[in-house]
Amino acid sequence: MRQASFVGLRSDKPAQQIVKEAPRKGADVHQQTDIAPKKRVAKKIAANAAAEPAAKSASKAPATKSKTAAVASEVAGVRVSHPGRVIDKSTGARKIDLVRYHESVANWMLPHLQDRPVSLVRAPEDIGGELFFQRHSQKLSNPDVTQYPGLDPGHPPLMTVDTLKALIGAAQMGTIEFHTWNAMASNLEKPDRVVFDLDPDASLGWDRMIEAAQLTRSLLDELGLKSFCKTSGGKGLHVVVPLAKQVGWDEVKDFSMAVAQHMAATLPKYFSAKMGAQNRKQKIFVDYLRNNRGSSTVAAFSARARPGLGVSVPLAWDEVPATTGGDQWNIENLHERLADLKRDPWADYVKTRQRITATMRKRLDGAD
Repeated sequence: MRQASFVGLRSDKPAQQIVKEAPRKGADVHQQTDIAPKKRVAKKIAANAAAEPAAKSASKAPATKSKTAAVASEVAGVRVSHPGRVIDKSTGARKIDLVRYHESVANWMLPHLQDRPVSLVRAPEDIGGELFFQRHSQKLSNPDVTQYPGLDPGHPPLMTVDTLKALIGAAQMGTIEFHTWNAMASNLEKPDRVVFDLDPDASLGWDRMIEAAQLTRSLLDELGLKSFCKTSGGKGLHVVVPLAKQVGWDEVKDFSMAVAQHMAATLPKYFSAKMGAQNRKQKIFVDYLRNNRGSSTVAAFSARARPGLGVSVPLAWDEVPATTGGDQWNIENLHERLADLKRDPWADYVKTRQRITATMRKRLDGAD
């Protein structure tokens, strides 16, 4: 049964009599119902008397155990069901470990989530089982998320995760990944960032990913745009360009496509602007499709629903050459990085507001 909850211990039978029951048919049912009422009562009294000492001792032990479990499975005022359920068999990570991870990084993660429509990747059992992607809140019984009816016409409400309790509540419901839109709920039709997801062919070494990120940054610098980098938590890197809320979705997407196509045309042995495994053999796909209206990218500090539970982590550009993989950090070791940080590598992100200009577009068009 999914989403079962503990209600209480039954008092009508001693614990020893509670066994798995099998359905009975025909003669079995008749044999049971043919027992004389007095005989049934006598039999029940005898069974209860025999089991009474064990039942009394059993009734005390579970009370202590359930109380301990309740304390251990409550995080930030949210009760966590099935805290011991293993969600990643490769590491043995449990649901409660992921929930506590979110509690520990909330101060870092929430600024990347607040006021930004979010899509959730949920795993009702474990990451090796069924996963489903949820962008609207019609089936999300988390009272602490903020809902926006009518913001996405023709669909149920969009949602944002703005508080610690909302974050923990989503994790309690089996959320592994948090993906955010490129715009704020308060101004949904004006994107405030462009994302380039550098997605490598599996045969490439990590040194090619480092080089690809640096080349992407160099191009953006030449255009006059400051960019920021983070690991994807999976196999790649994300290059993010903050924008002033000036133009609409179509213009932002057209610009991101022009950048990707320019990279593929200039360095065809390194980059591809076409999706599909056949188009990126020995290459890196510059995924600009993250910039559509309604598309989303995994949020900074979100875990990924992959073996090891890697985490998307913001980087300073001078840290990129020393990275070893897109899943270098995970829910178990990220605290080591955060403890060593002297400064937020994305400290300048919030105050960086840039515009896509006609000059930039002409340079990209002319280069093609």
